[in-house]
Amino acid sequence: MELKNTDVTEYQLYEFENLINILFQCCQERLQYQSRAFHLPDAELRCLMFFKNEKYLTSKNISLKMNVGKSRMTKITAGLQQKNLIRRIKDPEDARVSLISLTASGKEKLDQIKAFQNNLHRLVLSQVSDHERKNLLTSLDLLKSCMESGKEFMTGVL
Repeated sequence: MELKNTDVTEYQLYEFENLINILFQCCQERLQYQSRAFHLPDAELRCLMFFKNEKYLTSKNISLKMNVGKSRMTKITAGLQQKNLIRRIKDPEDARVSLISLTASGKEKLDQIKAFQNNLHRLVLSQVSDHERKNLLTSLDLLKSCMESGKEFMTGVL
């Protein structure tokens, strides 16, 4: 991985680390609040969120996205099935594969979670001017790209 600018000061490094830790803590607190508010363990809530843009998923797809093993995935999906939030159907193209989809209750719960998140994000963004908001989103997009490069560095993909 080629470093583009190595003139990073100790202060910048410290500030970056501190801000990332604070942002991470804020996100963790929001996730804990959401879990309590929607009566779902964190893993089940995160699993439901993968259905935002997907009608069907497999356990394998979800476990890869969540970075959990098969046994943990089984426990997560069993919890969601027990709450009548997901259902399993056989894949019409491959009977060995089960497709997971949301039930009507699952769709309703996901809509409630999305509405909560939209309201929270709107509240956060509304605290800055339109110009600052555009800069903030551009900076976050840049941060995301830089962090993805860091992930590639950690995993040796480069």
